[in-house]
Amino acid sequence: MAGQIPMTRNGVERLKEELHQLKSQDRPNIIQAIAEARAQGDLSENAEYESAKERQGFIEGRIAEIEAKLSNVQIIDPATLNADGKCVFGATIELEDLDEEKSFTYQIVGEDEADIKANKISISSPLARALIGKEDGDVVEVETPGGQKTYEISNVSYI
Repeated sequence: MAGQIPMTRNGVERLKEELHQLKSQDRPNIIQAIAEARAQGDLSENAEYESAKERQGFIEGRIAEIEAKLSNVQIIDPATLNADGKCVFGATIELEDLDEEKSFTYQIVGEDEADIKANKISISSPLARALIGKEDGDVVEVETPGGQKTYEISNVSYI
């Protein structure tokens, strides 16, 4: 992977937890499952063995992916940002949907951290791209699958 991957401290911690889970529990469990399936005899028609080997490939691939990301991560701590009220990576932004008169709060995070249910949007999302560099009071228009939306930024914080 070329270049650094921006990520918040929380995002890095979640990846480290997943890596620990994969290495300390999932990997040993799948090795055990492969050994048990192998003990059943003929591997050419052993569905349990094939399934376990496939799962092992997935686990090893995910471990490699996480390790590569962690080796290239650039940790960004929103609390230490001094962005003069501008929307930047890690910022938490309060928005007013001017079309539907609703309020939303989102944090702009890395792709691995994005979780709309937790109000975390990816830096590469259309909304985040429209918000970057803007500040309190600015109005942005965003093309969404449901049509064009207009938002006003009501607050930018770095928490």
